[in-house]
Amino acid sequence: MMDNEMFSIVLDTLKKIEREKLSLETRLEMDEKGDFPEELIRFMLGPDIGLHLIFIPAEYGGLGASALQIAQISEEMAKIDMAIATSFLAICLGMDPIRVGGTEEQKEKYIRRIADEGLIVGYGVTEPEAGSNVQALKTKAERVLDEKGRIKGYRINGQKQFITNGGVADLYTILADTPEGPSFFIIEKGTKGLLPGKHEDKHGIRASNTAPITLEDVYVPAENLVGGVEGIGLKQANRVFGYTRLMVATFGLAAGMSSLEKVIAYAKERVQFGTTLAEKQGYTHKLLVPNAVRLEAARAYTEEVAERIDSGEEDLQVEGSIAKYFATEVGDATANDGIQALGGYGYIREYEVEKIKRDAKIATIFEGTSEIQQSIISIFRLRETIRSKGGFYSSMSDELSGLPEQSGGPMVEKAIWLLNELLLVARKLKVTKSQYFMFLLADMMTWVEVAKAACIKAGSENREKTDSGEFMLAVARLFAREAVEKVYINTLKILKAGQEAPDDLTEKLNSLTLNKVFEGALTDMDLVARELTK
Repeated sequence: MMDNEMFSIVLDTLKKIEREKLSLETRLEMDEKGDFPEELIRFMLGPDIGLHLIFIPAEYGGLGASALQIAQISEEMAKIDMAIATSFLAICLGMDPIRVGGTEEQKEKYIRRIADEGLIVGYGVTEPEAGSNVQALKTKAERVLDEKGRIKGYRINGQKQFITNGGVADLYTILADTPEGPSFFIIEKGTKGLLPGKHEDKHGIRASNTAPITLEDVYVPAENLVGGVEGIGLKQANRVFGYTRLMVATFGLAAGMSSLEKVIAYAKERVQFGTTLAEKQGYTHKLLVPNAVRLEAARAYTEEVAERIDSGEEDLQVEGSIAKYFATEVGDATANDGIQALGGYGYIREYEVEKIKRDAKIATIFEGTSEIQQSIISIFRLRETIRSKGGFYSSMSDELSGLPEQSGGPMVEKAIWLLNELLLVARKLKVTKSQYFMFLLADMMTWVEVAKAACIKAGSENREKTDSGEFMLAVARLFAREAVEKVYINTLKILKAGQEAPDDLTEKLNSLTLNKVFEGALTDMDLVARELTK
């Protein structure tokens, strides 16, 4: 973990790069041309800046930043320009198979080279026909034997699609199918048969390099098989999903916050019918408050997951999926509302909100689409609930039991209790046979878990009772209400559209008493609106 002084230096460096190298005019020009700013990226990777060092463990020449610090830095970088941030995230992503699965010799050689030489890295997993289904892998790695029948290397053939940094990388980690199963290989730029394709002309993050890669009889020595063992590539990928998807979640946060900040500034200045837009409920309570509430809830959850990673927890793939799914969908929706909030100006390039919206969309797609995340969340959380006989969500509910009423915790506790009851009879109701129902469950799970994090953050004893503290409490209550509504409506959809529900479950649904849940909601919205626009 970096000390506070170094962390502040990194954040100050980002601000300096924005002032000197990434003005609004420059960002818009990069976006319009759609060219990869290699000179700028090389400068940021160079010895005078070395921003990539935050991703690299201290023992290999990096700064060894914590997951929470990397999440905060990634958000700040993505707020400046998501295309630039994507290039850096890809370096981290490409290095991860080596970091978590490489032999000590591979780590010492390649991670240290990435640190010392500022190498651009590409992560080659996605394929033209496989998409998010990594198990449909078609790239093959055939063994090459020496005269004694020992494996001396591999010959790789296949295609990769949508590879960030694919056309400009110095080093690639490529997933290919060996006789024992999917495995990662380290391949250097210039290797014969490694053929990067044309940079894609994209809807958003246009300045990041995205290119296909063709591998034609690419020979890779055996020592470049990550971990030195065939067939463990998917395990290596799964080990870092909680971490990498958390970083993508920060991109959603960044897009949403960047748009929201521009909208708030505009609302304070724009006068319509005698008053500023900031004074109009139809503007603030529709376009500002709901988005601000969800973004703050997303931040609370990403902070919670990052802290759990830093504490040493490893099996956090589902948490990573929840963070990515929720934060990127919220960021995309907020960016979309940013265009609406600025009216005609929102449609004009120089105001940047339309660019933010175009950039934001990719975060709901790469590193696994939102729909893939919903599948992961519902399948694994349902499995854990059944395995623990309801203990998983019961223990989560217990975390909220001591929180004060004003934190929104008791509301979320009731919602978790109902969700748990539904999950315990889900198979009897044949919920698992309907992907639509499973997606409804995923949303319920996501909203209550994010709400739990927001309520705990708002209700923590060390939170000062200042204006910001009251703001977070109002945010937590508003999002708690949203979570309760999500659980109530989605449960109702499942019960009314599926098998006949047990009477006791219907009674428990009615016990949520929505009429009481929404008492005081307008007052909380007024408070949040005042805080945002003061």
